Amino acid sequence: MPSDPLDRPTLVAHARDSIARGSKSFAMASKLFDRVTRERAWLLYAWCRKCDDIADGQDHGGAMTSVADAQARLSMMRVLTDKALRGEPTGDPAFDGFGVVMRECAIPARYADDLIEGFALDARDWRPRSEGDMLRYCYHVAGAVGCMMAVLMGVDPEDEATLDRACDLGLAFQLANIARDISEDEAADRCYLPEEWLVEMDIPPGEHMKPWVRPRLAILARRLADMAAAYEQSARHGTGALPARAAWAVLAAAGIYGDIVREVARRGEHAWDHRVVTPKREKLGWVARSAFQVPGRGRRWKAAVPRLDSLWTRPA
Repeated sequence: MPSDPLDRPTLVAHARDSIARGSKSFAMASKLFDRVTRERAWLLYAWCRKCDDIADGQDHGGAMTSVADAQARLSMMRVLTDKALRGEPTGDPAFDGFGVVMRECAIPARYADDLIEGFALDARDWRPRSEGDMLRYCYHVAGAVGCMMAVLMGVDPEDEATLDRACDLGLAFQLANIARDISEDEAADRCYLPEEWLVEMDIPPGEHMKPWVRPRLAILARRLADMAAAYEQSARHGTGALPARAAWAVLAAAGIYGDIVREVARRGEHAWDHRVVTPKREKLGWVARSAFQVPGRGRRWKAAVPRLDSLWTRPA
């Protein structure tokens, strides 16, 4: 008799392997969750990773490849996601597991649609003109995931204030990605730096990775780092609404990933000579420090602190 394609333990095992291959930082932070939350985080991650790989022709990240069928890939992504949301087997454990966690946690499907819209922007060879455009993209590919993770961790889907904070952490992560991956994106004929920023720095189109431009590019990287720091700080104030272990995991992830963009800024024009990573010893240091930052256990973050006026507003 054939096995159930929606067998939860099998889907969790696949998701655990996916996060171990795709993100050592998130894999480490996920270990701080309780078992149920950890498994659900793995299931959500596996779907996000698979969608990203489909869109970019990758296998758990790595170098992007040029895809000639971007719209077909996007259509497949939508079809499989819709089937998973309906509880129908898709033939892919990443999508099947996604359907399981969405039903278990009653995560609003609009966030899945928002994430896929980010891939749709890439499929259209879209590039941001303004800072607001860049942040809109960051919401689609990462902020929406932050909202899904918040609901997964027990946040009420109607708690807009806490969801705003969760979105902010996603924005911080994606701003770090943009700063770190400027060279890799350029190799794939992509650029997520706003055109207005490039004009401001007098950087000609398509020239931003040329050696003579690196000092100006370093200025923009520091700007990204400052923006990421503001969103990270805002996100930290939302951890008071989370269970203690979930808050610990979020604070550790914020520190670990925040170190990426801080290191990019520190390296200046040499930031793209070698890929920036957070060493394991520093990740463990954040795990330890974050234990004392959990609300109610050492340093307190006041959830009532308002978001900075300059921060981007999540779409309703």
